[in-house]
Amino acid sequence: MIVFRTALLAAGLATTLALPACDIKSATASETDPPTAVTTDSATVVAPVAAPVAAAPASIPAASVASAAVIYARPQVPILCYHQIRDWRPRDSKSAKDYIVPVDAFKKQIQMLADSGYHTILPDQLYAYLATGAPLPPKPVMLTFDDTDLDQFTVARPELEKHGFKAVYFVMTVSLGRPKYMSKAQVKQLADEGNVIGSHTWDHHNVKKYQGQDWVTQIEKPTKTLEEITGQKVTYFAYPFGLWNPEAIPELKKRGFVAAFSLAEKRDQQDPLFTIRRIIASGYWTPRTLHNSMVRSF
Repeated sequence: MIVFRTALLAAGLATTLALPACDIKSATASETDPPTAVTTDSATVVAPVAAPVAAAPASIPAASVASAAVIYARPQVPILCYHQIRDWRPRDSKSAKDYIVPVDAFKKQIQMLADSGYHTILPDQLYAYLATGAPLPPKPVMLTFDDTDLDQFTVARPELEKHGFKAVYFVMTVSLGRPKYMSKAQVKQLADEGNVIGSHTWDHHNVKKYQGQDWVTQIEKPTKTLEEITGQKVTYFAYPFGLWNPEAIPELKKRGFVAAFSLAEKRDQQDPLFTIRRIIASGYWTPRTLHNSMVRSF
């Protein structure tokens, strides 16, 4: 499964790099643009920007939700996808290093986002923006983490906290409590701290191959497990390998999901909320390369 996933993720990254730039005001500033600042008698300090409070999707009247065409036409928000945050090892393949981001490289990427004035948003904010045109903070970005790797908690979480950033963690429940993966208590802590926990199936099985009971095994049971752990409703889903098909979307809707995230695959114009694009933040990328990829891809 790991070899197959590596090949697909690498292919997705290559596709992403070939995408044309999308015009979104929040993602076109250079990486040297400073965040908003205020000057006091003693020092210049960064002034925090309060993110708009987003209504939960369930509280938004159906009549207020825009048509698929309007949602599809809205400028995309940059969404980054991370997997492992650890230093490379001799046995790591060239393609694997695309989704293994060395610790120092990760810290520099996050620092670049902070220095460039980006503000992290969470899925409810993104949903409200896409569905109703609700405002977003300046230069929005969403940070997502797939597969439940322990280093997302031990390395990424404290780094994000330094900058007041929040993230979305798409959890693969088969790994909970296993060596080198997060525990249930750590997942709950992330949720309690204001991050969002999303579903990423039971064992990373390709959604395109689901039949019958697979929807229970891979979606229903894992989602219920996450809701029991966090005490919160789980309404966001990330496709394993970023792969989806039109048949999956009504199945996800029936199970209470309001949006789903892919990778570099083309969005569905009929259901853009269930084919929201992300790009893999490659372990090879410098902060400048990451910024340029965000601008070009979104």
